[in-house]
Amino acid sequence: MNSSKTAFLFPGQGVQTIGMAKELCDNIPECKELLDRSEEILQMPIKKMMFEGPEDLLTATENAQPTILVASLIALKALEINNIEADYAAGLSLGEYAALIYGGALSLEEGLLLIKERGRIMGSALPEGLGKMAAVLKLSDEKIEELLTRAGEFGIVEGANFNCPGQVVISGENNAIDEAVKIAKELGGLGIPLKVSGPFHSSLLEPASEEFFNTIKTVEIKEVNKTVYSNVKGLPYDKEDDVKELLKKHIRSSVLFEKTINHMIDSGVDTFIEVGPGKALRGFVKKINKSANLLNVEDMASLNSTIEKLNS
Repeated sequence: MNSSKTAFLFPGQGVQTIGMAKELCDNIPECKELLDRSEEILQMPIKKMMFEGPEDLLTATENAQPTILVASLIALKALEINNIEADYAAGLSLGEYAALIYGGALSLEEGLLLIKERGRIMGSALPEGLGKMAAVLKLSDEKIEELLTRAGEFGIVEGANFNCPGQVVISGENNAIDEAVKIAKELGGLGIPLKVSGPFHSSLLEPASEEFFNTIKTVEIKEVNKTVYSNVKGLPYDKEDDVKELLKKHIRSSVLFEKTINHMIDSGVDTFIEVGPGKALRGFVKKINKSANLLNVEDMASLNSTIEKLNS
């Protein structure tokens, strides 16, 4: 590989698809082994959900979170056995756990069990229909501020994911989100309600983050051996950080993804590999920096293409 710096990016909730990681497991024994081991740790029918669905079962937060994490770790395993490593790692929301496992802060077992618990708590945090999220496209930062202020008169609404220029995900109470979608249009943008089961990354999940902290407290977190980014800071974890405190905040705080990518680019990263299902993260990076080298691994074709490009 050349001397360019590489980052692994791990996806978040919403990328789940029936059949994800199946090809890698069918073709690479180590990937299948990892799937078997993960199913054993989680005590859930992970394989069946990932490969057969049905859709509504796979999409439920308590299932989507562990299955996406497993699919991402399987893609990571495929890279690992081909001796492809990255100096930098980040994830979008739940993807941060894959980054922490990659960086050595969490063992496979502890990372998976934390996400199982996180999915369970976030899936049952609020009664069904008591909050939602929407993506707001094509608005400047100033207009996003205006939108949040105006929609805030109808209830709680907050910036949840700052993904890339012109794309912010908002989260909050139903009424306020519905108004925000209308206001986005008035301001010359577009508001798109998202298919998620709650108002994630907002203060409405304060009780969930407290409940989750009870589990995090019991886990051993080791020092990271790679540069791993915190969504809450938009910057790498450092020795002074209380990782458990940051992971507790993670559930109810904004995800500063754009800040993370900009910091990586400033640090000399020019190749980004999306590790796991979907293509959302490459889309965000492209909007942040058109000249970035974008690769991914989710099946055999993308794995082979990535290996080829990195070796050329």
